[in-house]
Amino acid sequence: MAEASWGDAASPQIDWRMSAALENVPRGQQDVAEVTSLEGAVREWLSLDPAHQADAVLTPERPLMLDGVAMAELSGGHIGALADRLPGTTQMAEPANESGMDDAG
Repeated sequence: MAEASWGDAASPQIDWRMSAALENVPRGQQDVAEVTSLEGAVREWLSLDPAHQADAVLTPERPLMLDGVAMAELSGGHIGALADRLPGTTQMAEPANESGMDDAG
């Protein structure tokens, strides 16, 4: 008997509406976890400077399968890999300019 398969088993479709907490991110004078949708948390992570992106921890409601690995908690580059899969984005997530120079030079 053949086993049925749908989509990419190594990285199945992501439920962007599930709850997720983004931690180790400063919020005013406090360091309080923000609980929101997975999509909202990843978009918030994209707005952080590189140092805060590196320190941030994302905990989804349930483990995510990314490239064949179940991940219950993501940080740094793993959140960046998830950001590359955000719906409605056509470009790859890029870290903020670390040189301190703007695009004008």
